[in-house]
Amino acid sequence: MNDKHRGHKIEELSPGYWIYVDRGIPVSWWKDRPCGHCGLSNTPEGHDGCLGTLPDVMNACCGHGENNSAYVQFKDGESIHGEEAARLQNKLCESEEPE
Repeated sequence: MNDKHRGHKIEELSPGYWIYVDRGIPVSWWKDRPCGHCGLSNTPEGHDGCLGTLPDVMNACCGHGENNSAYVQFKDGESIHGEEAARLQNKLCESEEPE
């Protein structure tokens, strides 16, 4: 099994009790652990650090190194997932960068 939380490998020791494999501590103790892929913490608003606040997006996940886990949910309720979401995130992040 290849379970992860925010890009960190996790293991279920008993029903509902998950630990970080590398630290041996419960996931519940460190839910906002920095991303295991890019190392960035969430923004103060709770968004993935590498994404920040994306325009016209209700919520999103970068996938933490696994594009097939990425998603974008728009304010109108529509959503996209996987590679399509990762491509859009990259495009939106590039358009937000100062020149």
